[in-house]
Amino acid sequence: MHCMNLRAVTDFNSLSLSSRLSGSVAKDCNLRSNRIVACSISGQGSGPAQDSNQSSIFSRTETYALLKQQLEVAAKSEDYKEAARLRDSLKLFEDEEPVLRLRRLLKEAITEERFEDAARYRDELKEIAPHFLLKCSSDATTLGVRVQVRSVYIEGRSQPSKGLYFFAYRIRITNNSDRPVQLLRRRWIITDANGKTESVHGIGVIGEQPVILPDTSFEYSSACPLSTPSGRMEGDYEMKHIDKLGAQTFNVAIAPFSLSTFGDGVDAI
Repeated sequence: MHCMNLRAVTDFNSLSLSSRLSGSVAKDCNLRSNRIVACSISGQGSGPAQDSNQSSIFSRTETYALLKQQLEVAAKSEDYKEAARLRDSLKLFEDEEPVLRLRRLLKEAITEERFEDAARYRDELKEIAPHFLLKCSSDATTLGVRVQVRSVYIEGRSQPSKGLYFFAYRIRITNNSDRPVQLLRRRWIITDANGKTESVHGIGVIGEQPVILPDTSFEYSSACPLSTPSGRMEGDYEMKHIDKLGAQTFNVAIAPFSLSTFGDGVDAI
């Protein structure tokens, strides 16, 4: 597993809705005809049985994403009878998927302040699918430099039967400090659902070492293939202030985020 740089696009918010993603991110990846499912269940082993399991997971992913999309369309068109039917179908689907069911129960327990139950659901989630405790987005600030990330699952470049799951992610780096900074290097730690970890280092991002002035942002897109339907990424950028000669470099955190075929599943916790 490794990261692949993609041409930068302009709309960071496009990574939040699949309908808007199909234009921007698909174009970056030469995927004009691919359908993208917004950013699972870990798989282990190999052979025909594993291929069958992975295909089953992929089919459930498609069904869940389609139901969510149809519910959104029905609600926006004010077809509330259909929206209610789809809502109930989603709930039934979630009840049959252990991970989605536990996420929903955890959210409900937190909302109702049943914290003992919440702790139990959290521990069960951590046992069967630790990556699901992460969202498909992250947001962290270090010394005034903010890094926002959003990941999505790209169906058209994935081959679940061969153990290939392709994820894209978009990053916005905003300099909220009063000093200009330059991004020198990047470091990623990528972990799949089986616990296999890879560290990736590189100069700059997408072939650049951008200078980010105060109150401005730099955005780019990249991608990462995994051999499992879920995983996580985290890392940091090495930067320096360029308004003073001899300034020491410093690390800016990229907070952990999930790579998941199911996306954030039920409403984010």
